[in-house]
Amino acid sequence: MKAYVFPGQGAQFSGMGKDLYENSEIAKELFEQANEVLGFRITDIMFNGTDEQLKETKVTQPAVFLHSVISAKTIENFKPDMVAGHSLGEFSALVANGTLAFEDALKLVSKRAMAMQKACEITPSTMAAVLNLEDKIVEDICATIDGVVVAANYNCPGQLVISGETQAVETACKQLLEAGAKRALILPVGGAFHSPMMEPAREELAAAIEATEFHTPICPVYQNVTAKAVSDPNEIKKNLITQLTAPVRWTQSVQQMIADGATQFNEVGPGKVLTGLINKIDKTVEALKV
Repeated sequence: MKAYVFPGQGAQFSGMGKDLYENSEIAKELFEQANEVLGFRITDIMFNGTDEQLKETKVTQPAVFLHSVISAKTIENFKPDMVAGHSLGEFSALVANGTLAFEDALKLVSKRAMAMQKACEITPSTMAAVLNLEDKIVEDICATIDGVVVAANYNCPGQLVISGETQAVETACKQLLEAGAKRALILPVGGAFHSPMMEPAREELAAAIEATEFHTPICPVYQNVTAKAVSDPNEIKKNLITQLTAPVRWTQSVQQMIADGATQFNEVGPGKVLTGLINKIDKTVEALKV
């Protein structure tokens, strides 16, 4: 069975999507449609912008989403048996399996980016990558720290990202290193994604998601929140709302997809981050960048 997976924020690069725009009429139409929906020419920044311009909140998430979705739309005989996306990538996955219409998903992604930016400005917050420590030890240490700090991204065995108030994350990093972590590294991000700090963004996005039509998908999506196959539109909607404040269970999602019969993983979109993570989760499964 073929699984298609879609990357999240951080995979962007200057020049992304230019080849698609120049070589595919479908891609060109969708990019131009996106420019209209967003109210600015995101293609100019994607194709020719600097890394700094690509990091702007209103650009980053829509850019990664557009590259992923439009790449999928140009794949011949695109027939996924299952899909998943890492954080933001879940929106790309939901277009790929027919749950969301392209334009509706783009509007939600744009709103999500703005809502997250606003939430980041309320309290100083950050994220940190913790390497070579068991998940349970990381969770237990986070639970003892004063302030908000939680496990946010279960990326692969031995790689867990924590998220929360800056002071609490810094304190946790010190204790995690003392507990034997190889590294506990503060990440260059705008705030504490996938933590309770995103509650204001979750509330704002919830209203937009509730007002959007979700269709019955052609194949299940393995959602970040549950790491299980979901095909019911109402359940997908509920999990998508919860996603902003809940951890990304990527390790568990990939393991479940393999248990459910996935034999080949195809990463669609910018970068090869997910291919690398899948290889670390299970070396026996085929993981390709398409």
